[in-house]
Amino acid sequence: MKSDYWNVIKKRVLDEETFVRLTLRGQLHGKELQWRKVVVRPVLIKQTRHLQFSYFATKQDITKNYRGNEALEMLDELLALPFSSITVQSTREDVHVQVTREGKAIFSHSKATQSDKAPDLAHDASKQLPLPADKADAFLQAIGIMDNQGKVFPTMQDKFSQINEFLKLLEHTGELEHFAKRPLNILDCGSGSAYLSFAMYHYLNNVRGISARLVGIDTNGKLVEKSNLHSQELSFEKMCFLQSAIIDYVPDVAPDIVLALHACDTATDDAIAQGILGTARLILCAPCCHHELHQQIHTVAPFKPVLQHGILQKRMADILTDAFRALVLQIMGYKTDVIEFISTEHTDRNLMIRAVKRTKQGERKYLQEYEALKAFWGVTPYLEKVLREKGCWVMLEAQQSPHF
Repeated sequence: MKSDYWNVIKKRVLDEETFVRLTLRGQLHGKELQWRKVVVRPVLIKQTRHLQFSYFATKQDITKNYRGNEALEMLDELLALPFSSITVQSTREDVHVQVTREGKAIFSHSKATQSDKAPDLAHDASKQLPLPADKADAFLQAIGIMDNQGKVFPTMQDKFSQINEFLKLLEHTGELEHFAKRPLNILDCGSGSAYLSFAMYHYLNNVRGISARLVGIDTNGKLVEKSNLHSQELSFEKMCFLQSAIIDYVPDVAPDIVLALHACDTATDDAIAQGILGTARLILCAPCCHHELHQQIHTVAPFKPVLQHGILQKRMADILTDAFRALVLQIMGYKTDVIEFISTEHTDRNLMIRAVKRTKQGERKYLQEYEALKAFWGVTPYLEKVLREKGCWVMLEAQQSPHF
């Protein structure tokens, strides 16, 4: 019975001497679930023990603290949600519960991951970060972000924030859970200095325990050589960099994740095409400069007051370029959102296109929106041209298809 595993979990969560963390993730087949993950841990607030509930959705995180009977009620409500995977960590052992679609609980036990530590009751928001401050991390120390005591250098706060925001956006896709039991192949397009890619590799392999292999490609041979040397210094054995144009590169293994972090102009489109051609499950792009569509845009009557100003025309082209990219990804079967990567106080390149493979190609709604946007502006986005050349463009004119 479901209540049987509820009682097992609750008993461990309420053991104040040993309980460390409760994590619920995954969704039972055919059930609706608002949260992709919920984490519960003990915290001390004003010298009183509370249970902290952290709820993670695609676009938001919510953290609330409860104590006493209220905490028990919230725990019951949480266990009633249709999560498929539950892990309770204590100082004695880790208990894993896999719930089948019929509601049957399958238990497994493993050695405690924190057997030598007392439960951490610190109420510190920084501990919610993938790579928290005030906790020594060999990678962050190696790249000069942290000192030997785990303190972030004042001049590296922006880099530290950007790394954590990027890793949080990766986590928020919920896709990492699907990769937990097999090697994960990452293709980094236009890798450049690759510090975010190094952080991702470290986080997956050394923090999350997900075996990952990363290949970075860039046309700049000096940067490729520097990145390979850096990966050797860090002993990142499953990470390498190659000199190649993005669109010309042929992966030896189809990528699970494709990255394009600040690739210039149409290099972002080439990276998206690589992801689509390889049917990557996840595509993360943080575009840099935009030029190609800017040259195609001509004055459209309602927008004449906007387009007569060079800087406004450029920004309009930037917005349209990324809107077209998002629509193409939706047409090609990806659930896509365009989000703020990080606050503009840290970087002005703060937009990210995040796409997760979810549906079949050629959905009518997105086809029509794409064609209408193209017709209004009188342009043909570069990404469409590339996909046509590669023979995988599924665009069908509505009037030519009996399905429309």
